Amino acid sequence: MNAHPRAPKGAADPPGAGQTVRTACPYCGVGCGVRATPDGRGGVSIAGDTQHPANFGRLCSKGSALGETVDLEGRLLAPQIHGRTASWAEAIELVAERFRSAVGAHGPDSVAFYVSGQLLTEDYYVANKLMKGFIGSANIDTNSRLCMASSVVGHKRAFGADTVPGTYEDLECADLVVLVGSNLAWCHPVLYQRLAAAKAARPGMRVVVVDPRRTATAEIADQLLRLAPGTDVALFNGLLAEIEARGAIDRAFVGQHVTGLDEALAAARSTGIDDVARITGLTRAEIAAFCDAWIGTRRVVTVYSQGVNQSSAGTDKVNAIINAHLATGRIGRAGMGPFSVTGQPNAMGGREVGGLATMLAAHLDIQNPAHRAAVQAFWQAPAMPTEPGLKAVDLFRACADGRIKALWIMSTNPAVSLPQADDVAAAIRACPFVVVSDIMADTDTMRLADVALPATAWGEKSGTVTNSERRISRQRPFLPAPGQARPDWRIVADVGAAMGWADAFDWANEAAVFREHAALSGVAGRLGMDFDIEALAELDDAAYDALAPVQWPLPRAGTRRAGATADGRFFADGGFLHPDGRARMPATVYRPPASTVSADWPLRLNTGRVRDHWHTMTRTAKSARLSAHMAEPYAEIHPRDAAAAGIEPASLVTVESPYGRAVLRALVTDRTPQGTVFAPMHWTALTAACGRVDAVVGAEVDPLSGQPESKAQPVRLTPFRAAWYGFALSRACPRPSAAYWARARGDGLWRIELACDAVPSATPLGDAASGTAGRGAGEAAGEAAGEAAGESDHTAAWIAYARALTGAAAGAEVVSVIDSRGIGVRLAFVAEGRVEAAFYAAAEPVALARAGAVAAF
Repeated sequence: MNAHPRAPKGAADPPGAGQTVRTACPYCGVGCGVRATPDGRGGVSIAGDTQHPANFGRLCSKGSALGETVDLEGRLLAPQIHGRTASWAEAIELVAERFRSAVGAHGPDSVAFYVSGQLLTEDYYVANKLMKGFIGSANIDTNSRLCMASSVVGHKRAFGADTVPGTYEDLECADLVVLVGSNLAWCHPVLYQRLAAAKAARPGMRVVVVDPRRTATAEIADQLLRLAPGTDVALFNGLLAEIEARGAIDRAFVGQHVTGLDEALAAARSTGIDDVARITGLTRAEIAAFCDAWIGTRRVVTVYSQGVNQSSAGTDKVNAIINAHLATGRIGRAGMGPFSVTGQPNAMGGREVGGLATMLAAHLDIQNPAHRAAVQAFWQAPAMPTEPGLKAVDLFRACADGRIKALWIMSTNPAVSLPQADDVAAAIRACPFVVVSDIMADTDTMRLADVALPATAWGEKSGTVTNSERRISRQRPFLPAPGQARPDWRIVADVGAAMGWADAFDWANEAAVFREHAALSGVAGRLGMDFDIEALAELDDAAYDALAPVQWPLPRAGTRRAGATADGRFFADGGFLHPDGRARMPATVYRPPASTVSADWPLRLNTGRVRDHWHTMTRTAKSARLSAHMAEPYAEIHPRDAAAAGIEPASLVTVESPYGRAVLRALVTDRTPQGTVFAPMHWTALTAACGRVDAVVGAEVDPLSGQPESKAQPVRLTPFRAAWYGFALSRACPRPSAAYWARARGDGLWRIELACDAVPSATPLGDAASGTAGRGAGEAAGEAAGEAAGESDHTAAWIAYARALTGAAAGAEVVSVIDSRGIGVRLAFVAEGRVEAAFYAAAEPVALARAGAVAAF
């Protein structure tokens, strides 16, 4: 038998043991280079790649801990059909037949793919080709819709294509960097490190942070503008009006390269500075200081992220920012320009291949007949959609109402991450046929699959990703694929072949897919588009394997793309991608968030990320180091709001909206402004009983981009009352049965927080995985209550509950201190001289130094 589940038969070590492989980080859109050195036993050591131009060796906490996340625990290792193991041949044929029959009976728009910014570009390309070119529907959308769709539409409105004009170097050579709706320190840490280093080297450099919350990023700020949620358009319209009033418009640039200035100025003038102050909640002095800095500094970069994009007015926010740069000609030159930083490792690659329902490959337009004809001819495709497909929110609504008959979800967890997540889970459950391809055997979404397909993970996959500055990097494998896992592109290609299009999906490897993608980009380039990497279309397999990080455009030798400059930027000298070569300045008008607060729903919920976790934690939750930062879901609440709702610090609080509820730990702080609540979006049904925050968020969307508003949901807070509260440490994964629980890894152990609505009594403990996580402890102590001869029923019930919760062995010795009348419990289970588990319970949240308890354990 093999010594390790990754080891090939007959080999002592997996291939590449001890050999360092250069690859790319699988987390945020910074796109850091990583040096991975496998140990031959399934593990790997990680270091930053000093030669990669995105990070020059820097890594954040998540990147540094990548080696702690590559184990095979919980991995899906073989295809599953309705819960039974199946062969690849059977699974592929079933998927092909069900999609083929749905299209035959109901038309191509009766099927859909929902894909992910964690796919590699090659995966994305094959999925897009199958759906749009051969099935003939545009119903392929991506979780990137949730993070950067408003930037895509804002770019297209302004520039004529989804072009990011700047580079990371611009943040370092700017004299003013404005960070809008971006907690760069936590969400793009290496960019933050580069910015902080640049500021330290040039003390005259200024940083302005525009954000309702005082985040870690504010530590670097010379000015913090804590504007009211959703009011960015008012602020930047006020800036544009001041730009005109102070004579700072670059009339030569605008006259030659821009259309729409007069209309944009008219809209901006309609909101005077007093109105801007009233709408944003900022003082006139704060607004004036911001305008002084922005207008008085030539080299200014405005960086924006989810606080701008995730809004029902997200596209207008993007264009209000871009308008200020176009009006002043501050774009495309070193240290100047608007800069969208993306949330996912390959959100940009997905945009390049048309992974959104509203796009074609290579930034081409699905509603442009010439573009459609060019792609169809290149693919030799039988059918092409003429209209955009269903965007993410509408796609799952179509599952709920029966329009979608077959759905394939790839490498994402929409039952957690989409707004109105409970409704999304119900919609997936209602769809007649659901395929999920992923790396993990058990996720909230995988539980709803008819067919589960095992995909390769980071470290096993081979392909490319594109970061926020348009830089393409190779993601290279350094571990063999475990079990029967296959690359996503291969799975999709096999289904395409089984549906009858074998010739179109007959690639030998991912290098062949990349060559086709690059060749198609040349077609787009000749149609006048920005995205062109045709210079890479003839890379042989060895050159593809060795590909160093490169920034597009990369047209064939002797050609140059419109708008591109020699230094890797766009639009310094115009050359915009609208047919007339001119940029557009759309008139933007402030409108408040789509849902209004009321007496019933008096606060606004703002969702986001924490520093050390990623998306729904399928990877980061494996790391004890990362889990130690934030071990349970929480809500930041302003002290006055907490007092008004009767919520004590560190107590539990129910956050509720018309769509759902979550139970979170209260973190009372003035970091979040009065009238708002902040909660991270990472926790799932596998890691917390009631921590799925997107179940609370409504599905209001931007009318142009379809991006949901995730920062302004009206909610109410109420204290979560429990009969008792608990904390436990265990070497085995806890099996909780409680009204509230949240579990996380420690170093060689698990930790769990609990709150229960009744004290333990005498029925068996349920298993959270089988759906009993919401039961009270009164149902949970069990047959073992009589195990401790001579103990009172009260004591025996607590011991039985704790033993079942922690998985402590039946023969483990119990050391206990239990209040015989009230709730005061301290237990330890000891076997062979080693503590196997510890359990604490109290009538109030357990007062215990968690870090000390973990260290002592």
